[in-house]
Amino acid sequence: MELLNRGFTWRSARDLIIARFIRISAWLSIAIMFLILLFIAKEAVPLFYETEAVAEVGWSRLFLPQNYGTPEAPLKYSWHPVSIEPKYSLAPLLLGTLKVTIIAMIFSIPISLAAAIYTAEFASKWARETIKPVVELLAGFPSVVLGFFALIVLASWVQDLFDFEFRLNGIVAGLALSLAVVPIIFTVCEDALSAIPRKLREASWALGATRAETTLRVVLPAAMPGIFAGVVLGFGRAIGETMIVLMASGNAAITSWAFTDSTRTIPATIAAELAEVVFGSPHYRVLFFLGLLLFLITFVLNSTGSWVISRLRNRLLGES
Repeated sequence: MELLNRGFTWRSARDLIIARFIRISAWLSIAIMFLILLFIAKEAVPLFYETEAVAEVGWSRLFLPQNYGTPEAPLKYSWHPVSIEPKYSLAPLLLGTLKVTIIAMIFSIPISLAAAIYTAEFASKWARETIKPVVELLAGFPSVVLGFFALIVLASWVQDLFDFEFRLNGIVAGLALSLAVVPIIFTVCEDALSAIPRKLREASWALGATRAETTLRVVLPAAMPGIFAGVVLGFGRAIGETMIVLMASGNAAITSWAFTDSTRTIPATIAAELAEVVFGSPHYRVLFFLGLLLFLITFVLNSTGSWVISRLRNRLLGES
């Protein structure tokens, strides 16, 4: 009896230690994220009250149209922080980030979702055990390798195929970025589809539905919260990627809606300019403000995604 009590006490203590360790790790992760946000905000906020920064940048120059360029070729939005007259308009960077992200999601969502459906619902056991590790292996590729592939190989293929004026442009960067997004969406969607109980499939088959009808009308709606979560995670990865867009987009801060023009994104701008900027200068403050803006965009995106996922889950469960 004493040995049993000792064993029970030891198991209880072990479980308590593990639970405390997991709890501490979770709170520590939150604290680290908060400290990073605090540091970025501390470096960015002086942009709006330091005399030099306000005189050179100002809130209006970041977001409102300005009279740049020449009378013959006026520019309302321009990003040239290192010049005789520094220009800090964020419109080219926001537009470039949006264009590259849209292209990446247009290509990655259908491919990854189709691959997840095939792997979870139609593939044989050996095909499933082959496809899933190979696709997930792509997530382990360094982004600089994918960027180098896009710069040397993919850009030439796309230009030869479509005869684009600019070899490096938003489409090339988006295609390369989709290679990094596909494994994330595929993994989450495949897990969501595989988690659907087999009883639902068997009930649909018993009613005379085919495998394709069961997948489209039963499995996909039931797995929609997980699929949407995968899309949100992929969007967050696409909007925050640095090296791929830095190497494959052309890095031209142009205010153009054309996807075939060279472009520049917010993460690429931070990576390219922060290492050489003067510490404490207005340019330095603007780059940290870009980091804060990117952090807030990602936070709003993830929060909205979590809210939508909870609504979808409640609707599936029949809750209000």
